[in-house]
Amino acid sequence: MFHGQSLKNRILIFGSNGTLGQRLSEYYRENKQIELLVSSNQAESFVDNVDYVQADFCSREEVKNVILKFFPDYIINAAAFTNVDLSETERESAWKINVKGVEYITEAARVLDSKVIHFSTDYIFDGTKGPYHENDKPNPLGYYGRTKLASENVLRLSGIDYTIIRLNVLYGIAAKSRPDFVRWVVDSLRNNKEIRIVTDQINNPTFIDDLIDAIALVIKYQKNGIYNIGGREFLSRFDFTLRIADFFNLNTNLIKPIVTEDLKQAAKRPLQSGLITIKAESEIGFKARRIEETFQLMKDELKL
Repeated sequence: MFHGQSLKNRILIFGSNGTLGQRLSEYYRENKQIELLVSSNQAESFVDNVDYVQADFCSREEVKNVILKFFPDYIINAAAFTNVDLSETERESAWKINVKGVEYITEAARVLDSKVIHFSTDYIFDGTKGPYHENDKPNPLGYYGRTKLASENVLRLSGIDYTIIRLNVLYGIAAKSRPDFVRWVVDSLRNNKEIRIVTDQINNPTFIDDLIDAIALVIKYQKNGIYNIGGREFLSRFDFTLRIADFFNLNTNLIKPIVTEDLKQAAKRPLQSGLITIKAESEIGFKARRIEETFQLMKDELKL
């Protein structure tokens, strides 16, 4: 999919100052075959040496202007309202960002014949029969899951080329983001803080660099539709935390097992969840790293 005489692919990233957006921006910044433009609602980019434009993702006019001026081959939408509990009370904001923003992207993408790559979540499922395949029937428990399912439906009905990548429990490094789950566990235990971790939520956590690899493969093989991306192993959040502590030689006695109900959270969580990645493995050659390998990469990069 090339526009004009350019042999370079033009990629536009929305939500470029988020954890995933930063990592994507850094990855494509180094690729000489890509003309890159990144955008978020902040005044400045968190990533250096990229072409950046500020835009309000909740404004149809601003979103469409950015797209129509840049003429991208690919629009990667990393903008999202991801706070699961706040989504229950700040429903208007969650809907504007997670659903309306996707509508604005698709309207402009349709004009230019751009392809959209969008991210969804295992929270579109109820967590009673996981792990899930791409074609399993959604049944979101909370408003966050409902907005993400609605965003998938926007793309399904749009008539444009799209790929939806579903993921769960994203972890990994971004220089200017709040600590991810792994970093939070390491920091807490090193500071001798007791942490309470649930034993009844099962997932296959998604390492951010595995996700970046999957996006590159989707573009390489021109794949449309829905792909699950996640880690190799399905395990409880508690067991995942023990693996972190073991790898970084931290005190596992500070990790206290609880169940989800003990947290009294505003939004229900899918418990028996996780995403089966056989489709991505067979169709695009996706291969997740081993958990300890991902920890080693984080340790090396962050000097943990």
